Amino acid sequence: MMTAPDKEKVARRLLTSSADRYYDPEVDIDWDAPWAEGVPFMPDHRVTLYGTELWQEMTPEQRLELGKHEAVSMVSYGIYAEAALMHILLRLVTEGDPATPRVRYTLTEIGDECRHSTMFARFIEKSGVRAYRQPRAAARAMKFISLLPVGPASYGLALLIEEILDRGQRETMNDENVQPHMRMLNRIHVLEEARHISFARTELVRSAAQLNRFELFVNRMVIAIAANLVAFMLIHPRVYKAVGIRPRDGRRAALENPHYRQTLAFMAEKLIAFFEESGMLKGRLVRALWHRSQLLPRTAR
Repeated sequence: MMTAPDKEKVARRLLTSSADRYYDPEVDIDWDAPWAEGVPFMPDHRVTLYGTELWQEMTPEQRLELGKHEAVSMVSYGIYAEAALMHILLRLVTEGDPATPRVRYTLTEIGDECRHSTMFARFIEKSGVRAYRQPRAAARAMKFISLLPVGPASYGLALLIEEILDRGQRETMNDENVQPHMRMLNRIHVLEEARHISFARTELVRSAAQLNRFELFVNRMVIAIAANLVAFMLIHPRVYKAVGIRPRDGRRAALENPHYRQTLAFMAEKLIAFFEESGMLKGRLVRALWHRSQLLPRTAR
């Protein structure tokens, strides 16, 4: 089990970093510049149908179009997920002492998340693709999770939201074969999410140290259930309709696709390592739920 660091010391360091390293997406992304013709929005091997029979049957134009729709689906998820995260952060503010670095940093992070959501919305608008709204059942479940007491489960949810997107974006932010707008969006998000991840990890370890065994089990279960929601919500099945594939057929092919399973495991790899180290993956039932999410490979016991 990890030891809990000084929460105020960490928050003070993150406040300094926030002031020193800052982007304004309205200015730092040239939204008026046209898309680079024929350039994908994500690497081919990260598109959900890559390597499947459906992929082999698609034209190069259809592959580009599917990649664009999947990119829009991911940032649509990002807007929704960051809104849920801000509910948690706002509760930290209302329940805490506003004079402390910890609460001041929380307010700073809320501002960051608002800018990120605005940036994602601008990207969707420029793409010409309608935003992908989350299924009602998933939306209700996320709303319930955001109402849980602030503790390891809420910080674990924050990390699920932040770290999975972060890992995929780190891979593409310097990839010259990806759309320039996408690269810059990813670079901005990665830079600022690094602080958010550090804060959430610190708070998870600190709050977990204060719980008894049963309370820890409940928090581990909540995080494991949320992991299944995140893996389900990242790519909306309607993306496949854009290239003439029935949504249910596309979703089934993606979930059965070993390449996509590798992508999910890749995106969660660093998060899984942290959860292992912090003791949040303990328990047979907890691990079974994580395996079901496809974020934890079956080879990991």
